[in-house]
Amino acid sequence: MILFTIGFTKKDARKFFTLLRRPGLKRVVDVRLNNTSQLAGFTKKGDIEFFLKEICGLHYVHLPELAPTAEIMEAGRKGDRGSWERDFLSLLASRRIEDTLPRDLLDGGCLLCSEAKPEDCHRRLVAGYLREKWGEIDIHHL
Repeated sequence: MILFTIGFTKKDARKFFTLLRRPGLKRVVDVRLNNTSQLAGFTKKGDIEFFLKEICGLHYVHLPELAPTAEIMEAGRKGDRGSWERDFLSLLASRRIEDTLPRDLLDGGCLLCSEAKPEDCHRRLVAGYLREKWGEIDIHHL
């Protein structure tokens, strides 16, 4: 299984959509709690679905069950990174995403969030959690 991740901040539309033109990439899986962000206009709900299809030939799906709760996000902004990561991983475990998500939905998918670097984002934790639960997943951070 191959799984990509990408953040859209610090990227203009040209760079963002060019990065998504990868062999094996089939769909973008939006893992933001709120997909109406104003950080980059091209990533708002209706716009990104249209642009992905027209520019890259990719499907779009929003899976807020792969996002932290608003409370966990706020605590992460205020607290230490270690506790934020533990809280989020505990949330994923309680949601049993490894049992509820169809693997074929994520195979060839690209987890989308806002953070520029994967080490600063929960999408890295989602990918790692699934690799731990499902076994071999080849993760590529774009």
